[in-house]
Amino acid sequence: MITDVDGIAVGNAHDEKARTGVTVVLPEARAVAASDVRGGGPGTRETDALEPFNLVDAIDAVVLAGGSSYGLDAAGAVAAWLGVRGRGFAMAGEIVSPIVPGAILFDLTNGGDKSWGEAPPYRELGQKAASAATHDFKLGNAGAGLGAQAGAYKGGLGSASAVTGDGFQVGALAAVNPFGSPVMPGTDAFWAWPMEQAGEFGGKRPPADWALAEMDFPPDTKMGAKPGGNTTIGVVATNAELTPAEAKRLAMMAQDGYARSIRPIHTLFDGDTVFALATAKKALEGPRALQVSRLGQIAADCMARAVARGVFEAESLGAARSYREVFGA
Repeated sequence: MITDVDGIAVGNAHDEKARTGVTVVLPEARAVAASDVRGGGPGTRETDALEPFNLVDAIDAVVLAGGSSYGLDAAGAVAAWLGVRGRGFAMAGEIVSPIVPGAILFDLTNGGDKSWGEAPPYRELGQKAASAATHDFKLGNAGAGLGAQAGAYKGGLGSASAVTGDGFQVGALAAVNPFGSPVMPGTDAFWAWPMEQAGEFGGKRPPADWALAEMDFPPDTKMGAKPGGNTTIGVVATNAELTPAEAKRLAMMAQDGYARSIRPIHTLFDGDTVFALATAKKALEGPRALQVSRLGQIAADCMARAVARGVFEAESLGAARSYREVFGA
């Protein structure tokens, strides 16, 4: 799990009736951060502030939410929650300004009751998720993954981690709601199968003679999708001590985890976003460029695993059938 990275906690909250939710990634102390956005229909908050050439060099939390544009309210609520507790960028006197970037996915047409009028649930869900932050958290139909759909399958919240022999920790978290499919056409194997660890998403493998039959969209995508109607959003974290520019490279390389686990990806129908956090518990050793690149490779593999786990752990909800229901896994 991403919480295997020292200093990282995760909280989930969701509304079963509305079929939507919020996930908060909460570092125990301010963390160096960056973001990378590659989808054609993103919905984000404070991603510009995280660019390495700007002033902000650390954040207090990251928020992932359903609800499309309504879900952006959750990050403001988490900022208020942090501010009351004195957490944030220190200003004059006792004033703090919490830095809480976030991203949203589209789950407005999943059959849930969205008749919330002028009071969408995301502020309340954001504060509940922040209050619930802990080391252990549910995958699948939880938090921002509750109302997600991955291609033709029920999507969900997934996570994975890795630890190197010399003590670097890398973890990934994804709310999986893409236009594209996580499953190889004509099989029950995930695209991410080469990265799987210990059967964490079912251990399925494609036939030895499998070959891609056509170059068009797989049949189990969300055909008929509209721009902004999808999106996979996620976070990678490491215990390494990184600069903002190095965190940016980590986020960029972690996007390859989406490409290894979803086909197609980064379409005009998606808003694919990755945030990267560095808790600075362990100094880089040796050539920095080489070590950052190494961490980026690990982050991409963890993200691919997190995507597949999110789909594998999801349960059928409404018209969205789970991977395990479809394939009898």
